[in-house]
Amino acid sequence: MAGEPGGSGFSRRHLLFGGAAAAGAGAAAVLGAQALAGALAPTEDGTAASARGVGATAVGDALVPFHGAHQAGVETPPQTHARFIALDLRSDVDAAALRRMLRVLSDDAARVTQGRAPLADSEPELALAPARLTVTFGFGPGLVARAGGIAPDWLRPLPPFGVDRLRPEWSDGDLLIHLGADDPVTVAHAARMLLKDARSFANVRWSQQGFRRAAGAEASGSTMRNLFGQLDGTVNPVPGSADFDELVWSNGGPGWMAGGTSLVLRRIAMDLDGWDRVDRPGREAAVGRRLRDGAPLTGAREHDEPDFAALTPVGFPVIADYSHLRRSRSDVPGERIFRRGYNYDEAPAGGAVSDAGLLFASYQADVDRQFVPIQRRLDELDLLNEWTTPVGSAVFAIPPGCGPDGYVGDSLV
Repeated sequence: MAGEPGGSGFSRRHLLFGGAAAAGAGAAAVLGAQALAGALAPTEDGTAASARGVGATAVGDALVPFHGAHQAGVETPPQTHARFIALDLRSDVDAAALRRMLRVLSDDAARVTQGRAPLADSEPELALAPARLTVTFGFGPGLVARAGGIAPDWLRPLPPFGVDRLRPEWSDGDLLIHLGADDPVTVAHAARMLLKDARSFANVRWSQQGFRRAAGAEASGSTMRNLFGQLDGTVNPVPGSADFDELVWSNGGPGWMAGGTSLVLRRIAMDLDGWDRVDRPGREAAVGRRLRDGAPLTGAREHDEPDFAALTPVGFPVIADYSHLRRSRSDVPGERIFRRGYNYDEAPAGGAVSDAGLLFASYQADVDRQFVPIQRRLDELDLLNEWTTPVGSAVFAIPPGCGPDGYVGDSLV
């Protein structure tokens, strides 16, 4: 890699051995680390032996395959912890350098998701509890252009919305690395390994961390609650169904996107301090659902179909036109999305009690056809806009998965 665009004057081999001046010591250190990783590597049946002398755990040893027709991390049941990292490519990175970068990152991801230490991992013990780790890569318009490819029509910043107060430190980017796992140490270690190998090609633009309930805290398949206390994501297409395949996986556009999807990531600040001053009936009217169980105000259970024609005794709609439920619902069958939301909670500034919100991740086959019309309706009238403010926004193409002999993005680069 030395002397090549996007390189840093040393190769992956140099990363392993620490340069010629310390070849002997570096080789010994790496061989020792690899020997340790091999001794504690997953068994042949795929079960990670992260603690052979301590005992396996159902959470820590759970694996999600990296290779496949689609990238993991889209239809995978959401994990407890997530980290979204956007990078900007360095100016000297061309298509050949992109190919090298994506090969290296895919190799790292294939190893660490299976509980195996990546090459040059100086802390291999931290890789041994995969905890359903997934690594998903996304491409921004800048990366597609640098690769010389044709971008889908929707791969661009979203149109402006009146509720937006977007900040550049939470928006856009050339390359997305999305990590999810049921253990925060696993996420932190995987992120560090990937960023170490990406730093010769790109610089971190932003990093956002999110969380859900801990693994095992709720029944499997439960709808997550956001920090307003409401169930978030009740009406979602079911992964593996024909409906999901049609709504999420790319069915048009450039050939390199076949089997891929699109991701819209919105960082939505939530005014919890203001929400505290709203009584429960007011909160439920704004949402259009009961907070206790997520049922629509016209129903008895979470997944009951709302009756938008139902009226109160004095003639007003039971589910108001300004409610989030009404504004997000479309009469167009294909105007739906697949949501994977994560809460965030940062250290507050000033006199605020909290600096919290939602990392709203939306997957769909076509951003313009599915996401934008929904967001326009929410922008026009959604009462929840009184307590929510989008402060970050990014759109990425999620390319298809790859086989063991390929790498993510090989259909483009």
